[in-house]
Amino acid sequence: MRILFIGDIVGKPGRKMIERHLPRLQMEYEIDFTVANGENAAGGFGMNRATFRSLHEMGIDSFTMGNHTWGNRELEQFIDTEKRIIRPGNLSAKPLPGAWYQFYRVKEQELLVVNLIGRIFMQSAECPFTALDNLLQGEGKRTPCIFLDFHAEATSEKMALGWYADGRISALAGTHTHIQTNDARILPQGSGYITDTGMTGPRDSVLGVDKDIIIDKLISQRPRRFEPAEGDVQFNGVIFDIAENGRCRSVQTLNFWESEV
Repeated sequence: MRILFIGDIVGKPGRKMIERHLPRLQMEYEIDFTVANGENAAGGFGMNRATFRSLHEMGIDSFTMGNHTWGNRELEQFIDTEKRIIRPGNLSAKPLPGAWYQFYRVKEQELLVVNLIGRIFMQSAECPFTALDNLLQGEGKRTPCIFLDFHAEATSEKMALGWYADGRISALAGTHTHIQTNDARILPQGSGYITDTGMTGPRDSVLGVDKDIIIDKLISQRPRRFEPAEGDVQFNGVIFDIAENGRCRSVQTLNFWESEV
């Protein structure tokens, strides 16, 4: 199966880029299943019902989240019933709304999509290594095809989890930094890996936010309301080709941009 994973979709510019290019990409690369990180999809923070429905209708099959999962409180109204949205499983030891993994039927096989969050330079969270172990020793045994979005800040933590999970999952795609890394590879035991998938949204920005707002905030040390930047827009994604035995056969990055759409 060929999985397209789309880097963090940021606001309206990112959504417009999906609408403009996703159908073409799915056809050109013969994509069987599309996953996207949607934690910044609604105005740059969180996801609401209208944004979810719109992106799903554009062709995204499953959405992972991150530290901005609860950035839009509307999500709490439907995350329990909407199985195509997955939030990080180790956000808290306390039970939270929504699921952190889901099984999907893809080409006569089951695909398990998982979402975890890092702890280094991030908000407090439970151990992602332990959470993954518990899943793989339980329901993860149902299928060899397992895709993980690890939403984390530190490259060291992402790489460590990649090595830890090598051979036990099909692929790990890092998210959160919004900068696509140049290290896509297949690890020795057969797991696809990339430290960060990147971002689909404003290119002339700081992580999708108006660059002048961020520069002023860093210089003045005063809080500022973040707004998505205008101008050129980019598309970042990664294509993982997964064999029936769950091993990754190839990893291919996508990185292109165009004038404001």
